[in-house]
Amino acid sequence: MKPTPYGLGIAYISVCALAIGTRPMGVAPRFARLEHDPPPAPAATTGATWFALVKPYCNSVEVETTLNSRPAPIGIDGVGYKAGCLALAGKIDQARDVISTLPAATRWQAAGLVFDLAHPVADAGDDASAGPIMAMVVDFWPNHSMALYHAGVAEAALGDVAAARRHLTAFLKYYTPRDGWRSNARTVLRKIRR
Repeated sequence: MKPTPYGLGIAYISVCALAIGTRPMGVAPRFARLEHDPPPAPAATTGATWFALVKPYCNSVEVETTLNSRPAPIGIDGVGYKAGCLALAGKIDQARDVISTLPAATRWQAAGLVFDLAHPVADAGDDASAGPIMAMVVDFWPNHSMALYHAGVAEAALGDVAAARRHLTAFLKYYTPRDGWRSNARTVLRKIRR
């Protein structure tokens, strides 16, 4: 006798019911971890290690949740990388507040870490993002020549002539090599004077 679709359906449902019924009560089924699930976060021992884990989440949507669930390590490098993450997410005031928790004599070091993280953004020409970050770095490290340069160039591009003039003039004071950086700063200053 040939099985009918109705009979095959009844057989299938019976096998499924048997499989469900034989599992002990209170035991949840096991599911394999999917390959796309993020691995559990190892304990970060340095600011750089921590930042490598959280960098994909240093954006305006996910940064606060990430920083709450994965706190940065204690110390200057932890503070610097945490401030860098906030700054890259566009949260400059919060980044400034984080750096301000350090003793005044060490804040420049954390600001230097923020500069290192934001420098590629400045080199890529994203003035709207890089300018405020570089200006914050200058607030904590006033004679950081490259931060002064990038802040000034970004501010000039965005139309903040007074800030651009201030930062580029300071850059020329601290940066003495006669090279392309100095030449471009002078060119930008000439343009904004017109």
